[in-house]
Amino acid sequence: MIPSVAWRNIWRNPLRSGIIITAITIGMFAGVFSATFMKGWMNQRLEAGIETETSHIQIHNPEYRKNYDIRQIIPKGFDLAEQLSENPTINGVSPRITIQSMVASAETGTGVKIMGIIPEKEKQVTSLSEYVTEGDYFESISRNPIVIGKKLSEKLKIKLKSKVVITLQDADGHLTGGAFRVCGIFDTANSMYEETNVFVRYQDLARLSMLSEGVAHEIIIHLHDQNDLNSTTLALREQHSGLEVLNWKELTPELGYLNEIGNLYTYIFVIIILLSLGFGIVNTMLMVVMERVKEIGMLMAIGMGKLRVFLMLMFETILLTLTGGTIGIMLGLGASLALQQNGINLSNWAQGLEDFGYSSIVYPVVEVQMVVVIVILVILTGILASLYPARKALKYNPADAIRTE
Repeated sequence: MIPSVAWRNIWRNPLRSGIIITAITIGMFAGVFSATFMKGWMNQRLEAGIETETSHIQIHNPEYRKNYDIRQIIPKGFDLAEQLSENPTINGVSPRITIQSMVASAETGTGVKIMGIIPEKEKQVTSLSEYVTEGDYFESISRNPIVIGKKLSEKLKIKLKSKVVITLQDADGHLTGGAFRVCGIFDTANSMYEETNVFVRYQDLARLSMLSEGVAHEIIIHLHDQNDLNSTTLALREQHSGLEVLNWKELTPELGYLNEIGNLYTYIFVIIILLSLGFGIVNTMLMVVMERVKEIGMLMAIGMGKLRVFLMLMFETILLTLTGGTIGIMLGLGASLALQQNGINLSNWAQGLEDFGYSSIVYPVVEVQMVVVIVILVILTGILASLYPARKALKYNPADAIRTE
């Protein structure tokens, strides 16, 4: 009975109630939509970092990552890769040669990390081949093909079929170099990655660097299920204690922080919105109490207990908050789901975003956990906002309240 009375009381002044419900609706719409936007943005960067740049797990010689010495190899890298591919949790394995080198065109030169890969195996561990927007993935050129990033091609002022010269120190410590021809240009929406990484075939780089066939500097592993990451990492460390086994969280911890920062930002933003709305709700309910002093006094005088009066005012506040909150949350979810197909285009800021590795097309992500947390926060806001006005109403003396004009 009390909730139904409280609901009718809300609409005794429809204009005031409508305004506060509208304010709550707009606030919750902004909170939910920004939450799904941030979640989608962070997830896209995380997925791009894993699927394109690092994959799930990497294995190195324990000394290799200290100074990236070309001689710090995994001697039987190919054999180990074949052995690892039999693991049921592993989706793909690719051995690589990775060397810090110089690449130069007829115009200019720059330092890069050159990776010798086996294209067919690399497709199993990274999605780089899907980002080749010009040319192809080691298919059109038979001798010394190279795939470079769009940003690097602009820096070197080259295009498809252009010749570049790679200069590096071979396994014997001698300075050597070789000419390669651009067969493909990839665009990952990460300018830094595009500018500092180039890809050639494993056998071409092994021949140029004087490394024996079958060795590797790193072995890249892609898993069937991300949930197996920690268990597979620990298992591989036990099986190959003489090697360094690191997953993407350890190789690029900044990617791991993205989700945490995104979630933290989301909840802080929603809490700030609810705090602002909470003060508005408190102010509205205080006005309601002040206008109904005589009515409250009469209710208490005819025997309505203070607890019932308290609950009636509390329900009014909670129902007011839930009405606006529910509409706002539904509108926010609706807008997010509607934009999931085509995304939100931020192409006006594409250059700046790509410099930090973020895509200019953002696809909102709706998570049940996030929605549940926001609903709980809305309910808590309604309860907390109701306490002071309801408590103030209980302080009135029925006899004095009735005489109030």
